[in-house]
Amino acid sequence: IDAAVTRALAEDHGRAGDVTSIATIPEGMPARAVVVVRKAGVIAGLPLVAATFRKLAPEIAITAHAIDGTEVATKTALMEVEGPARAVLAAERTALNLVGHLSGVATATHEFVRRVAGTRTRICCTRKTTPGLRALEKYAVRCGGGFNHRFGLDDAMLIKDNHIAVAGGIRAVLERARASAGHLVKIEIEVDRLDQLREVLEVGLADAVLLDNMDVATLRKAVEVVAGRFPLEASGGITLDAIAEIAKTGVDYASSGWI
Repeated sequence: IDAAVTRALAEDHGRAGDVTSIATIPEGMPARAVVVVRKAGVIAGLPLVAATFRKLAPEIAITAHAIDGTEVATKTALMEVEGPARAVLAAERTALNLVGHLSGVATATHEFVRRVAGTRTRICCTRKTTPGLRALEKYAVRCGGGFNHRFGLDDAMLIKDNHIAVAGGIRAVLERARASAGHLVKIEIEVDRLDQLREVLEVGLADAVLLDNMDVATLRKAVEVVAGRFPLEASGGITLDAIAEIAKTGVDYASSGWI
């Protein structure tokens, strides 16, 4: 949080700071602000709002009326801020950018989760995140009721089609991955055809399979073929309009970069 807030304020304040507030607001003048919801949704990022204001004025008084992960209505007051007017004005946009963006992620995730209610499917994020904000965006996914996929290239093996092509095929790439992986490292492999899925089953070295851009009928067949032997993740074409039918196929996870 501190790194993200520091980076964002430095970007906004540049070399001279908030020249408008410095020129027009007397030093020491107090101000009070209220953070209010403009559109109903799920909140994420309130700790960043507080951190942004306190970065410019450690003595600022902050009263929170909601917590992250809460579903709120339009015009809900989330937080009150009281302190030096220059600091309040100089931090305002950065604070709102952070909470608005993260709440958007949480709200989008929540809508996906709502549409798969009653099924076994869990909604996951991907690595398609804003550079430098991944940890925060993945936190917002959890605020919306979703689950996190891997955080980076280093915490799990995800063998994609390019890896398969370069390594010389499904058997070769899985054998190399398993020989290298520690006992706590999971191996997931991407397939886009049922014959590839059957080959993965035959080799038997994967912990999970990503079903890439398969239509609903093919996803349903994939679930039948695997019969619960390992988790299946649907990816590609995961939209709000399609997610309910995708979940009905019985896949364990659906990962969306859109959220």
